[in-house]
Amino acid sequence: MMLVMSSWRSEEPMQMEAFSDPASSSVLDTVCVIWGCELNGSKKTALFQVEDDLLEHQFFIHTICLSAESSNEMHVVEVKDSIANRSHAVPIATLCPTCLPMVSFSGFELVPPVTFTLSSGQGPVFIMGQHITCKYHGMSARRACLL
Repeated sequence: MMLVMSSWRSEEPMQMEAFSDPASSSVLDTVCVIWGCELNGSKKTALFQVEDDLLEHQFFIHTICLSAESSNEMHVVEVKDSIANRSHAVPIATLCPTCLPMVSFSGFELVPPVTFTLSSGQGPVFIMGQHITCKYHGMSARRACLL
């Protein structure tokens, strides 16, 4: 069950409307884990991968930022995920310590496995994300993921 609250102000108390969603009501467990990595001159790539199971895995990037020790040059971070079998990496952040040392994302979901590459610059660059795993009950997990 999910609750929706209206956002306008009135003299009356706010009304809350409840509705049910078959996909959300079948979730037994949701596990949320913070994930992070460092890319630098000696470690240019990082891989986020999940086990090959029947659970639904979601991965969201939240922040990419430079270290205080990073050199004054352009740092480019590229990403490659498994959606649509992309054959090349896509740049998602271009950072510079003097003008743009950090980028924040909202709702930027990638499909594991995800490969991050520091294609330009020496870093260090820090990447922070969130891995959410949903375990379903009452139906097969593969069928639940298709809903």
